[in-house]
Amino acid sequence: MAWPGWSAPWLWVAGCGLLLLILVLLASPRSCRARRTLRGLLMARSKRLLFRIGYSLYTRTWLGYLFYRQQLRRARNRYPKGHSRTQPRLFNGVKVLPIPVLSDNYSYLIIDTQARLAVVVDPSDPQAVQASIEKEGVDLVAILCTHKHWDHSGGNRDLSRRHQDCRVYGSPQDGIPYLTHPLCHQDVVSVGRLQIRALATPGHTQGHLVYLLDGEPYKGPSCLFSGDLLFLSGCGRTFEGTAETMLSSLDTVLGLGDDTLLWPGHEYAEENLGFAGVVEPENLARERKMQWVQRQRMERKSTCPSTLGEERSYNPFLRTHCLVLQEALGPGPGPTGDDSYSRAELLEKLRRLKDLHKSK
Repeated sequence: MAWPGWSAPWLWVAGCGLLLLILVLLASPRSCRARRTLRGLLMARSKRLLFRIGYSLYTRTWLGYLFYRQQLRRARNRYPKGHSRTQPRLFNGVKVLPIPVLSDNYSYLIIDTQARLAVVVDPSDPQAVQASIEKEGVDLVAILCTHKHWDHSGGNRDLSRRHQDCRVYGSPQDGIPYLTHPLCHQDVVSVGRLQIRALATPGHTQGHLVYLLDGEPYKGPSCLFSGDLLFLSGCGRTFEGTAETMLSSLDTVLGLGDDTLLWPGHEYAEENLGFAGVVEPENLARERKMQWVQRQRMERKSTCPSTLGEERSYNPFLRTHCLVLQEALGPGPGPTGDDSYSRAELLEKLRRLKDLHKSK
């Protein structure tokens, strides 16, 4: 048989040899450690492969929508009044109303109280959002979607059909359902006196955006609607990027003012602060926040918003520049352990430790 090139047969032979070696090691009764190591590697690779397949099905096929609809039904039955008790924040002519949806998500209704116009961020449950719109007596004119995942975009269709003049904003890179008005980094959406800037923050998804409500027009604090980029004492998983990508996105919001209010996409505060206590057990700011959060959650009260100033003091994912955090995580990644972590390596290690902490 004539081969088109030398590399292909040699790769084939090498692959067969490697497979044979793996089978021998797995079968050998004298190689327990090798077998455990290989099995661990194979299981880890299998889990990653299965996750990638599942993630692709969730984001790219109708199966994801069916899964979302099942989530929605279960959450409505389990939490007929929402998973948490929320309180609106009223500023000078602007109102921010958190809407608890699904099992731990938040949508946000942002209202110009004088013009009676509203914008909604991430309308997961169109029924819950519509109930808030009717209760407030406002007109919905825009949907701001942080990213494509169904638990953030599932209500786009129903709400945009019900409100004929409603525009759907988001990143054109993210495949957001029923998108009508694509946004790029630093684009501004204006609704009445609301000035909302889109900031590109890829990592969780390729086209993830966060939205910054400018506080200057109403002489109040700016508000960051962070989707799945940043949570109280936590950050989102990196599904479509690298640790470097996520770090750059987190640095984007780190550049905002300390008094900026953080309105995250999920109620993860107690779990996240528990992990932060494992990483920095002597952090007094974290301890004080944890005590407050536990009191809130005992009464099923929402824990949002926090401020970016607070997050800088206890959120480990925003503290990768801190020497105390690097020392807490032990030796660096080099062969002697003398090398220090880069900030991206530190972020990735924190993510892995968080996953292990959650699985216990």
